Amino acid sequence: MKAKWYLFIMVIVLGMLLAGCGGEDEGASGSGDSGSDDSGETYTVATDNNFVPFEFMNEETGEMEGFDIDLIKAIADEAGFNINIESMKFDGVVAGMQSGRYDIGIAGMTITDERKETIDFSDPYYDAGLMLAVSEDNEEIKSEEDLAGKKVGTRSGTTSESYITDNHPDAELVTFPGIVEAYMDLESGRLDAVMYDVPNVQYYVTNDSNGLKTAGDILQGEQYGIAFPKDSELVEDVNKALQTLIDNGTYDDIYEEWFGERKHGTESSE
Repeated sequence: MKAKWYLFIMVIVLGMLLAGCGGEDEGASGSGDSGSDDSGETYTVATDNNFVPFEFMNEETGEMEGFDIDLIKAIADEAGFNINIESMKFDGVVAGMQSGRYDIGIAGMTITDERKETIDFSDPYYDAGLMLAVSEDNEEIKSEEDLAGKKVGTRSGTTSESYITDNHPDAELVTFPGIVEAYMDLESGRLDAVMYDVPNVQYYVTNDSNGLKTAGDILQGEQYGIAFPKDSELVEDVNKALQTLIDNGTYDDIYEEWFGERKHGTESSE
């Protein structure tokens, strides 16, 4: 009886020793495979679900792509943290920053005094503005001075909506949850013009439109910033990483991929 009890105790001790060794091996292997990425904090990044060429869904891969997506990934790598990207309507990005639901927001978001009252921004990372799109055969609208009495579409919750409201109260403003719907209504003749951010208007007119053109000059010079909940400790780290990417040419590499030219004249980082 004693021999059986002794054997039982030895089996338990041996099992504990083997389990301890196995745990150490597994931990060492996991640490080696994960690299430095798994050692940093993970933050949730909110982004627009359809703002070409800054962020949009690649229908073939099911992955988010665009200038903003590549930039925030490079910033995360440089700053030493990990990110999970969640896409949504633009209004959701702004609201998510205001409520603190998300850690970071990047969505071609214009830095404005009104927004700075409730959210924080990084240093500017893109110079933008607003532009009109009209049908190719439209000879009436040559600039914003011709918008009186016209139906002008844009995306709700954006600076273009505010601009039309403040500067063209005599135009009929029509808002849409997504800017593509506005372009489609313009193509079908249900709108006279669309006003939106310059890079998106130019990209759509050049690549995706059926018979549209730009009209007039760039309006209201704007700058995009990366957004954060108020008093976020991430602002300083992101600003440092962004400046490093500008200095070493990585920013220009990303910019050239999406816009066909280098922004700062820096050489390739490769």
